[in-house]
Amino acid sequence: MPRIRLDLAYDGTFFSGWAAQPGLRTVEGVLAAALATVLREPVRLTVAGRTDAGVHAAAQVVHLDVSPEAWIALPGRSERRPETALLTRLAGVLAREAQESLPLTPRGAGDVVVTGARIVPDAFDARFGALSRRYTYRIADADAPRDPARRATVLWLPDRLDVQAMEASTAPLLGEHDFLSYCKPRQGATTIRTLRTLTWRRAAGGPDAGLVVLSVVADAFCHSMVRSLVGAGLAVGQGRKPVSWPGELLGARTRDGAAPVAPPHGLTLEEVVYPDDDDLAARAERARATRRLTC
Repeated sequence: MPRIRLDLAYDGTFFSGWAAQPGLRTVEGVLAAALATVLREPVRLTVAGRTDAGVHAAAQVVHLDVSPEAWIALPGRSERRPETALLTRLAGVLAREAQESLPLTPRGAGDVVVTGARIVPDAFDARFGALSRRYTYRIADADAPRDPARRATVLWLPDRLDVQAMEASTAPLLGEHDFLSYCKPRQGATTIRTLRTLTWRRAAGGPDAGLVVLSVVADAFCHSMVRSLVGAGLAVGQGRKPVSWPGELLGARTRDGAAPVAPPHGLTLEEVVYPDDDDLAARAERARATRRLTC
């Protein structure tokens, strides 16, 4: 069976997270239903990052296995490649679903867009094969411009944040640690993660000019970890906690007095990085050996 990698982006505002849940509109549920309609067979999706309700993605990755018959049948009588036919047909199905679920949606504009589709080696695993994930959190504080068109993707705060103090608080968090104080642990899951970069800055230019922006990269993130890192940074930036507090909280390794969880809508999954094809199987096996039931 061909294994297919899909790259997608979505506005998480009106989704109850990634994972399918009975009676709720979720990204997985909407995408799986659209794929089943187009392929005419049920699908099982494996995702790189299981985002929470209200969290967005600019570069999410999933994989699925498709029967050869369904894959070959995608172009119909056209001369399009199956990948192109899949993208075109998914765009229409996803746009119609959004218009039916969200009456104010502009015609043809869905809140999930599949940006790429291609056959990958059988060893490719969207979840366990990833080398790293990168998230961004955007904040408009008292010194930042406020764009109403971006209010669903930027946290607005009335305070003036001390970005220098926020950046100074990050050093103890880098590297491999038990992030229990920053996670909502799941049964059977490890909370040990390797945080590769964590930076707070006030953007000097580009579309984020003036905003306070967190950029964080890790091998993987446990449940609510990024939003808890944001919450700890905000406590420092607002003067409610000293610069040393995020590191002290990490060392406590307890849910007592854990970091506050920031609102979801400022958070976006920006990038997922994978190894070269020759290293896919080895990477996935190592990840499975060290993590269970992780985000």
